[in-house]
Amino acid sequence: MVPKTVGLIVFEQMAATDLTGPAEAFSRAKIQNGDGSESHCYHVLTLGINAGSFTTECGIVIKPQLVMADAPPLDTLIVPGGNGIPNASNRIAKWLRRKASAARRIVSLGSGIYALAATGLLDRRHVTTHWHVVKDVTLRFPKVQVVPNSLFVKDDRFYTCAGGTSAVDLALSLIEEDCGRQVALKVARELVVHLKRSGEQQQYSEALRFQVQSSDRFVDLPAWILCNLNQDLTVESLAQKACMSPRNFSRLFKAAFGETPADFVARARITEARERLLIPRTSIENVATFVGFKSVDAFSRTFERVVGTRPSTYRG
Repeated sequence: MVPKTVGLIVFEQMAATDLTGPAEAFSRAKIQNGDGSESHCYHVLTLGINAGSFTTECGIVIKPQLVMADAPPLDTLIVPGGNGIPNASNRIAKWLRRKASAARRIVSLGSGIYALAATGLLDRRHVTTHWHVVKDVTLRFPKVQVVPNSLFVKDDRFYTCAGGTSAVDLALSLIEEDCGRQVALKVARELVVHLKRSGEQQQYSEALRFQVQSSDRFVDLPAWILCNLNQDLTVESLAQKACMSPRNFSRLFKAAFGETPADFVARARITEARERLLIPRTSIENVATFVGFKSVDAFSRTFERVVGTRPSTYRG
């Protein structure tokens, strides 16, 4: 196959993760040939807004392969974000207006949306961006329909995302579009991604919220629960892990999280189940077992109580 060319724009004080995350994902995507060899699915190019090197927010120096003016035809064009986007936005937007029609898809990461939205190409489209700039983007670009808190959003050939680690999630989704789910999952495994997340997942996840709420006494417990949903998570078992009596554990847990251990576990299990139900060819029985229910009936009753609908209806 002929590798698809991915162009990543580089500028002073850009976010390094917006560059390195997608670049790593795309560069690792390969397909198996009939003779047993492998072919790269993408050719990744870094495109500087001008000649010279650029220093990222964290101090890494990037030397782009080309300047934007010399860019070849691009399949996918990516605008990263970062503290330097206000100074680079006008130049990037001007270039995008000329190049956008030739690219199959155009992506903005985090605050990179400022440059893309300035072109007018996102008017009347659904987009997302980093939670920190959602309000400002909404005010500056009233014709853009911002979807707050999503990891990434697709509208026709335009893709926008929160940036940071969600840039890897979006890259994996694009790889899946082009090369299939198994190639995307192989890349995710190579990058040691815990879970290939969908765009609908929230930027501020349940797991992170639990950890933020945790006192020092419970600092590791939420993460342990979320990684062991199919284990014995009764109050007695959790209390033993926390080295407390069940009564004292329940009292302190509710004070920390605002709900009982049983309700916390049930909600954590259902949150994970909702993600797994959306994975194609995954049976309800397998999901129920994975998240720790002994029967599909018990799972369905709990799911309906928490979500308001049965698992079979939820997955459509």
